[in-house]
Amino acid sequence: MIFLLLAEKGYPHTLMLKRETVRGAIDVLSKASRILVFCHANPDGDAIGSLLGLGQMLEDAYPEKTVLFYCKDPSPETFDFLYGVKRIQHSCSLQKGDTVVFVDSAEPKLTGLMDSHPELFSETTSSINIDHHPTNTNFASINLIDANAASACEIVADIADIAGWKITPEVATCLLTGVYTDTGGLLHSNTTVQVYRTVARLLRAGAQQQVIINSVFRTAKLSTLKLWGRLLEKISLTDEGGAISAVTKGDFAATGAHYSELTGAIDYLNAVPGMRFSMILSERDGKVKGSLRTLRDDVDVAEMASKFDGGGHKKAAGFALQGKLKPEVRWKVIED
Repeated sequence: MIFLLLAEKGYPHTLMLKRETVRGAIDVLSKASRILVFCHANPDGDAIGSLLGLGQMLEDAYPEKTVLFYCKDPSPETFDFLYGVKRIQHSCSLQKGDTVVFVDSAEPKLTGLMDSHPELFSETTSSINIDHHPTNTNFASINLIDANAASACEIVADIADIAGWKITPEVATCLLTGVYTDTGGLLHSNTTVQVYRTVARLLRAGAQQQVIINSVFRTAKLSTLKLWGRLLEKISLTDEGGAISAVTKGDFAATGAHYSELTGAIDYLNAVPGMRFSMILSERDGKVKGSLRTLRDDVDVAEMASKFDGGGHKKAAGFALQGKLKPEVRWKVIED
């Protein structure tokens, strides 16, 4: 196993990269017969952006190779403007000589493929893991992990610089989408000096900033607004200083909304003055997913999520439990 910590606080990631190790990963890619790129299930902007951005650069770098894009679940409609999004496949088969690349996936189970495709995670499979989550389990043959990066797309951009891969306007738009969504449009506290450097680099490469802003932050379907209305109506405050709300299967059915339309809603819970943290519970596929956020430096929501076998970042984390929601004085997860 090869573990690489890419950056130290306060320095550009590219200055801290062990170039020989990244070049080792590039050498593995150059020898692959095919390259399969995967992101986590229930993808967000960083997952889709890094998947498409990396995949397209690999195609340009190795035109003689087949590069395939995979995600267990469909991409949210919000990201339909990204070049190549319709190429994402939802089932795969591993062949001899393949190299598998995982982006924005802290552990194998998040891909949703552990049970159906355990061979992807075998020690005999050539694999590369590119991620920014501090809880990453380093499950691949080569692990390029930067817990100080705000997004996986940042790391992909840095790797591209070292590899000498061309960042086209289409790729730049994909990568900037991931940076913007994982920083809340550059409003979250993880928006560092390095984030601004990456944004500037991608804008110079031709990223369509206004298309991203209009598609992701200024466009909302009627179903989204109805779902958020139900969510905001149910907000309750806890003695611990938390703002909590929930949406059930019934809420999704009544509004016609997809679960991906919850993206961004938790920021409104965080806006309640004096809140230490916020949490949204949502029912999907026989599970209850919890999303946690905080704006405070003295609260660690990743630690909170770990109590439910979840994880993430100090200020943004999540978990999933088998069961369904039962409304009481507070929301309660019960076995289905």
